[in-house]
Amino acid sequence: MEISSLQLAVLLLTIGVVLASGLYAARSIHSAEGFSLNGRHAGVPLVAGTIAGTCVGGGATVGTAQLAYSLGLSAWWFTIGIGLSLVLMGFFYARPLRRTSLETVPQYLGLNYGRPAGIFSSIVSSLGIFFSAVASCLPGFHLIAALFGIGYGEAALVLVALVACYVFFGGMKSAGIGGILKMLILWFSLFLAGFEAWQGLPDIAASLPPAMLDLWSAGTENIMVGLVSLIVGILSTQSYLQAVFAASNPRTAAIGAFVAALIVLPVGLPCALIGIYMHAAVPGISPILALPLFLFTHAGSVLGSIAMGGIVLSLIGSIGGLSLGIGTMLSHDVFAPLLPRRNEWRLLWLNRLSVLLVMLLAAGFALLNESSEVLFWNYLSMALRGGGIFLPLTAAVFLPHRLRPRWAVASMLLSTAAAILASALGSGIHPLFLGLTVSALLLLPGLRRKD
Repeated sequence: MEISSLQLAVLLLTIGVVLASGLYAARSIHSAEGFSLNGRHAGVPLVAGTIAGTCVGGGATVGTAQLAYSLGLSAWWFTIGIGLSLVLMGFFYARPLRRTSLETVPQYLGLNYGRPAGIFSSIVSSLGIFFSAVASCLPGFHLIAALFGIGYGEAALVLVALVACYVFFGGMKSAGIGGILKMLILWFSLFLAGFEAWQGLPDIAASLPPAMLDLWSAGTENIMVGLVSLIVGILSTQSYLQAVFAASNPRTAAIGAFVAALIVLPVGLPCALIGIYMHAAVPGISPILALPLFLFTHAGSVLGSIAMGGIVLSLIGSIGGLSLGIGTMLSHDVFAPLLPRRNEWRLLWLNRLSVLLVMLLAAGFALLNESSEVLFWNYLSMALRGGGIFLPLTAAVFLPHRLRPRWAVASMLLSTAAAILASALGSGIHPLFLGLTVSALLLLPGLRRKD
């Protein structure tokens, strides 16, 4: 992919402005709680920016255009599903979680089901989010390598360095501010580019199959399966719920989730329109290049480069937010109890080093599996994140202390094992749904009658 010096300069400037703002915000971070939760002073913009900045990654942008190139408007369901998940988070989960003044989902599970549940859920959640970070690294390598004409090894180093600038020093605050700026850039640039694609569609619509413009062309069953997967995965993930714990109060947490939903839900539409346009205008290209090629060849030098900078930032922000979620769980729930003496300086650097370790491991693992299918890692991630965690977490929110701890732990263990086995054996049953079924069967006998 060849780009001009002007396009490269605008792209780098866009990325640089956002990363510099996050580094500037990091100056106020002097404690572990400030790093992981912004001192619990996050207002609605920071909560919404953190959630949206983590949700909108390569899948919501490049991936949506890629799917739309092959499937049509039905690709928009990905960000519609994310938006619906965040609405549910705002209505049902944000307030109860924030009222506890905890820091992680495993701590919340441990509060309801005992320390073994907290430790196990921390490990399983970390693995699940890790595979999601791997899935985000894979398109990141390809995009950076194509943009700068370098190999995948060098692209991996560049990606890690950019993600480190995004989140290593400022944690939640940098991720939130970066997320706000990133979404502003993506919103305006992608909708302008999408409008250009929409204007061009009437001239080439005759060459499009009618199903390309049908929102339901993927089939109702497939769409519903995708929606459930997204809802379960997002509502079980520390990286998204961490912003809820960081909110200044429960009301702010709920409103922040609603605002994030309003931001994320429409983003897939312009990406889908661009994918449809490129299907008709430039047939035969690799679908994953539909969005980058449109931005550089059809959207104008400046607009396309700004939008492309936003796409790169979406990958950086997603990997950074996921790494922050894992690092927070590992540092608070696994490593911190092992420290002989705890103080704020040690905890802060334990958080930072945990996040950096996750970044390096995710990039290295993705590099070793560079030719693997992104969807495989996404399926495995959802199975681990949601299969064993979602129903016990939901029971803790809606039926606090009604579920016997030993049944909750058994549910987590066996449902996770079932989901992993289904993924490894290539079962015809979706690993996530098999995990949820096993989890439900074990939770029902463990419910206590209400006094």
